[in-house]
Parts: sequence; structure tokens; C-alpha cells
Amino acid sequence: MAGAVSGTLPTFPLSLHCGGLAAALPISMSQFPFDAVLFDCDGVLVDSEGITNRILTAMLGEMGWQLTLEQTLGIFLGKTVLDEAPRIQAETGHLIDEAWIERFRARRNAALETELLPIPGAPAAVHAVHAAVQGRIAVASGADSYKLRLQLNKTGLQDYFGENVMSGQEQARNKPWPDVYLAAARVLDVDPTRCAVVEDSITGARAGVAAGATVFGYSPGGPGHSDAKALLDVGVAHVLRDMSELPALLAGWQRG
Repeated sequence: MAGAVSGTLPTFPLSLHCGGLAAALPISMSQFPFDAVLFDCDGVLVDSEGITNRILTAMLGEMGWQLTLEQTLGIFLGKTVLDEAPRIQAETGHLIDEAWIERFRARRNAALETELLPIPGAPAAVHAVHAAVQGRIAVASGADSYKLRLQLNKTGLQDYFGENVMSGQEQARNKPWPDVYLAAARVLDVDPTRCAVVEDSITGARAGVAAGATVFGYSPGGPGHSDAKALLDVGVAHVLRDMSELPALLAGWQRG
């Protein structure tokens, strides 16, 4: 499923759609319509939401708040635990303090180390986009830095991003505020309005739109991602279901 607010898509070679390899891109860097590409991490690059929220569901249940995994995803998708700390305390009577967060992160990290996989098509898409913009890519996520590095290393994506990995938890305000995307654009020395952002949650999409970037949504269906209509409703320019489509989509985008 796809929808567009602005822009048109030309036809691209089959090799680009299937593999996303930079060698198949039919345009030069000077013709590429974006100066940089900024990626969310969870649900865009790595398939982590189900793992993290399974651990969170279990720990909330231990405190008396019984939720299904789908209910937990509905509450916490695109947010940090601390964003919902007042609600957790209201539901459980337990204070979400630093010690609880550390216990949660330890259990979460252990599960991610064992189970985490990349989003299908994401490694090839990152490879292609990295080449197309001569390395001007970054991760801009609401997650903590340790989690981001763990996930990028686990899935073999860290080398593409180097030091360009930004946590919203280290900014004045996290998503849905634009701070982390504005910080990523500064690090890359680009105008945020010349950036493409790839997001899968309403919270993150709002941050990218507020930064002035052109936001592309990833919504393959099922739990763990916001649905396509919801993403379009908050200003996403186009929604894709398959991450392998991303290099062609960006290369052919006609900026309005």
C-alpha cells in the first residue's frame, strides 16, 4: 500500500527494486533529490519492537498491569518507557525509577542480543542509499544510545553510520519534537529541509515533519508499525510496504 502527498515516481530497472544496490541507481549524486537520508532505527532498520515490547509486557504484568503484546505496542510504539511512566505508576502503583529502568534495559538487551534481526530489505537499502549520498546518512532515534549501538552492531549496519547515530534521549526534547532530526542534520552539515526521513511510527513521523524534512513511512502491516493511513494523516509524503523499494523511491522523488 502506498500513498503520496507530493511527488511522482518513474519506472526503475528491476535490479534496483529487487536488490537496492547502489550500482543500479540511474542517477548521479548531483541529481539525487536529497542531500542526506535520516533513518529511525526500531521498526525501520531492525525488527526490535516485538522483542522489546514482549519484555515490557512481562515486566508490567509482574507489577499487576496485565496487557497483551498488542496492547503494549498500542501504548508504547514510538515512545520510551519514561514517556508513559505516569500512566504505569497510575496502573500499577509502582514508581518507574532509574533502578526499574536499568532492570528493564538489562532484560531487553539480553533478548535483543539473542533474537534481533534486521528489517527485511533494510541492509541492502542502507547500502544503496549510503553510496547515493556519499555517506551522508544518520540514525535519529528516540531510543537510548546503548540500544542503538547494540542493534546496529548485531545486524551489521554500524559501519554504514559510524558516529552518525543520534539518540533523542540526549537532546533537550525527544520525539515527537524535531530535536533529534535537527541534530542529525547539523552533524551531517545539511539543511534539514533537504533531508529525507524514514519512519514507521506516528510519533517519529511528527518529529520528521516538524524538522522540515520529507518523511517517508514504512508500514508493512501487522503490529509493531503505525498503519499507512495514520502516517499519511500526520504529513508523511509516501508510505512503502517493502524496505527494498526505498532506494528507487528516493532516487526518483520529484520534490514539490
